[in-house]
Amino acid sequence: MKKESGEPKFSTKTSPKEQPALLELFTDGIKDIYWAENHLVKILPKMIAAATSKALAQGITDHLEETRTHVSRLEQVFELLGEKVQAQKCDAMEGLAKEGEGIIESTEAGTATRDVGIILASQKVEHYEIATYGGLHQLAITLGLEDVAGILAETLAEEKAADKKLTQVAESDINYSAATQE
Repeated sequence: MKKESGEPKFSTKTSPKEQPALLELFTDGIKDIYWAENHLVKILPKMIAAATSKALAQGITDHLEETRTHVSRLEQVFELLGEKVQAQKCDAMEGLAKEGEGIIESTEAGTATRDVGIILASQKVEHYEIATYGGLHQLAITLGLEDVAGILAETLAEEKAADKKLTQVAESDINYSAATQE
């Protein structure tokens, strides 16, 4: 991946004295998702405040607590890898967060339409996290990092459950309410 500046987002060393390239790519991925999870801890309260539906606000509140746990788990992963805890800016999460903020700004407060937008933005985030944790889990297995793989699998399952809950909240009433609002 490349940054807009043209510098490599993920770079791998080629010297045999350094970490194998796949392990370095994996570690860069951990740093990236660590930044993303920490960023979510900051932006989820804005989504909670903007939600009209109590079920949606509660679902996001619950996931905020899980996200804090995800941050702690990633810190365990760094420890297991013998790496310093370090965040590496996640351009994808930054973009998804900006999109969510844009939805809030462009929709009317107190409407089901805003709640639908919050759900859509939240599910985009969940799908990014599912893809990231799924890929990192598989790399951990490939690299023989069984303890790390177990931690990542636990978080992956929670991200999938959060996505499912968002769908249930949308289908329970919010989508219908938004369709009938003027």
